[in-house]
Amino acid sequence: MPIIQVHDKKFEPFIDAAEISKQIKRVGAEINRDYEGKKPLFIAILNGSFMFASDLFKEVSIEAEICFIKLASYKGTKSTGNVITSIGLDEPLKGRHVIIVEDIVDTGNTLTKFLPQLHNQQPASLKIASLLQKPDALEHPELKVDYLGFSVKNIFLLGFGLDFDGLGRNIPEIYQLVEA
Repeated sequence: MPIIQVHDKKFEPFIDAAEISKQIKRVGAEINRDYEGKKPLFIAILNGSFMFASDLFKEVSIEAEICFIKLASYKGTKSTGNVITSIGLDEPLKGRHVIIVEDIVDTGNTLTKFLPQLHNQQPASLKIASLLQKPDALEHPELKVDYLGFSVKNIFLLGFGLDFDGLGRNIPEIYQLVEA
C-alpha cells in the first residue's frame, strides 16, 4: 500500500483490507451469537458506515433488517460539534433489538446527541457496532461501543468509508494522515 494524496494531504497505510475483513467477520460472529432468535434492526449511520455496514451485514446469518440514517458532524479534518440530521428514521423501534452501525467513534458527540432520540422510542435493547474507536478522543466516557473492530490512536483516518472532504471513501484500506 503506497502513500496516497487526497486533496492537498498525504496519507500512509494504516490497516490493510485483509485485517479489516478479519475483524468484521469476528464482529459478525459475535452479533450472530448474541442475537440468535432476536431479529435485530441495524441502523447504519451514513455516509461513513456504508462499507462497514455492507460487509458486516454479509456476515450476519441470523434474521435481521437494516435501515440507514444520515448524521454528520465533520467538516474537513475537524469535528464541528454540531450534529446535522439529513435523512430520518422511518422504522418503529418499540420492542426491537437495535444495533447502531458506525464507521468511527471519536469524540462521541454525534452518538451522544442521537441516542436519546432512539431511547425515547423504547427499543428492547440498543447496542453500538463500530469499525473504529478513538478512546483518547472520547469526550463521553459513558458511551460504550459493544462491537468494535479496532481501537485506534487519535489520528485522522481515510478510506473504507472514511472521507476527507468527500473523497477517499472508496479506498478498500484505511490510511492515516501524514503530518507535515
